[in-house]
Amino acid sequence: SYEKAWAYRQDQLPSTHPIVADMVDLEAVEVNFDGITYAKGASVLKQLAAWVGREPFTTGLRAYFAEHAWGNTTLDDFLRALETASGRELRSWSAVWLEQAGVTTLRPVFTTDEEGVITAFSVAQEVPETHPVQRPHRLAVGLYSLAAHPDGSPGTLRRVHRVEIDVDGASTDVPGLVGQPEPDLVLVNDDDLAYAKVRMDPASLATAVAHAAQMPDSLPRSLILGAAWDMTRDAEMAPRDFVDLVLADAGVETESSVLLTLLRQLGTTLAMFVAPGLRENVEAQVGDELLRLASSAEPGSDGQLQLTKALAARASGAAHLDAVAGLYDGTTTWQGLRVDVDLRWELLTSLVAGGRLGTGAIDAIEAERARDDTAAGRRAAAAARAAVPTQEAKQAAFDAVVHPADGAELPNAVAAATIAGFGRVVGDDGRALLEEFIEPYFSAIEDVWRTRSNEMAQQVVTGLAPVALASHALAERYDAWLAGAPSDLPALRRLVSEDRAVVVRALAAQAADLAR
Repeated sequence: SYEKAWAYRQDQLPSTHPIVADMVDLEAVEVNFDGITYAKGASVLKQLAAWVGREPFTTGLRAYFAEHAWGNTTLDDFLRALETASGRELRSWSAVWLEQAGVTTLRPVFTTDEEGVITAFSVAQEVPETHPVQRPHRLAVGLYSLAAHPDGSPGTLRRVHRVEIDVDGASTDVPGLVGQPEPDLVLVNDDDLAYAKVRMDPASLATAVAHAAQMPDSLPRSLILGAAWDMTRDAEMAPRDFVDLVLADAGVETESSVLLTLLRQLGTTLAMFVAPGLRENVEAQVGDELLRLASSAEPGSDGQLQLTKALAARASGAAHLDAVAGLYDGTTTWQGLRVDVDLRWELLTSLVAGGRLGTGAIDAIEAERARDDTAAGRRAAAAARAAVPTQEAKQAAFDAVVHPADGAELPNAVAAATIAGFGRVVGDDGRALLEEFIEPYFSAIEDVWRTRSNEMAQQVVTGLAPVALASHALAERYDAWLAGAPSDLPALRRLVSEDRAVVVRALAAQAADLAR
């Protein structure tokens, strides 16, 4: 789910590109090893298997490998083998799926009668203005209902009906759903066959927020959570509602990869999508809930470890930092939680960023580094030093990666750790520290791009980008830089335009949060 979310994010940036693309130089190759090449490519291959049928797809693959064993092939060779096996014409499929950019949005549209029976159902396909390409999809639509326990309390959310159809064009009727009772939740792209953003109707969204945790099957639950994430990013769902959904599911989520994705999305939502005037209160509420979930999680489980790490990352109030400090110094223990070297660093960095250690932060970092005198320990120490919540510490971190003295350029891994620590702040006071570096960032990035290795330049430009400080003034600063950007640095312009799009998206989500 994380990989697919990466693809959707990349495919909505101004720099999106087709899966099949010409590489004009080495820089283009390096910046195009992205979510479209990898994650979208894999998703579209899965959709192709669904489009031609699993058995014909397997038959076509066998014929393809047999015919071209020990030889080179082209895309046409591959498509011709699948056409022969399936009877499906695939040149037009390839033209819109592999040679056009962008991601479409699928939305259920249906009506019911006074008895709650579906009288009409269709799937609308919406295309982005910048890439108005309609694509054919083979997908499933699932109807889910919430079964009640004998005592009348809500039970599990289970699928009661499913149809698999071809969707093509702006609207596709689904006659197989007419006559079905209206469910509690409609899930377009059930079983995750298609590559598309999915929307939920208002009733389904309300069911998801209240009852997604009651869905026992991981795949549809992750699809519902993914749809909610896309709706949040597109300002169709209030970020605080998404926070509620994540926290409700985090305590029962059994799939480690799904939980990891949710907690990452929770961090992004708090940092960028929740309205600034509401953010500190929401962060405090999230910290409280993460503390409760982590301390009561199944002993020794992946969930316990991930929730503890999330607590360390989001700790802001005294109670949160007290718990982190207790775990770090051993005065607090949670059954089954092993505080190993890596977790010790995360706990210590949490205390540093939260201001708990005050002027003793550097001494504590150096003491921990002495205990863990390894390459990983030195990287963790660099991140922790950069997380110290003072202007001096932030300046030192910024200078170390942007303006290193002659012969003092940091190794790539240490630089990446320093950049991560630089952005580690707590509360509005921490964000105010970073605002001082907006102008120095824009003043430095052209020189960084011209003088540093490509990998290091990308680290600096993307890692230090002030997107988490999203404001209308920041969007205007991005516009000003792009208006005067040198024409001979297209890869740099691409990265900056991507970050500008992230800021604009965050502003729309914040407005939706205020309108909740």
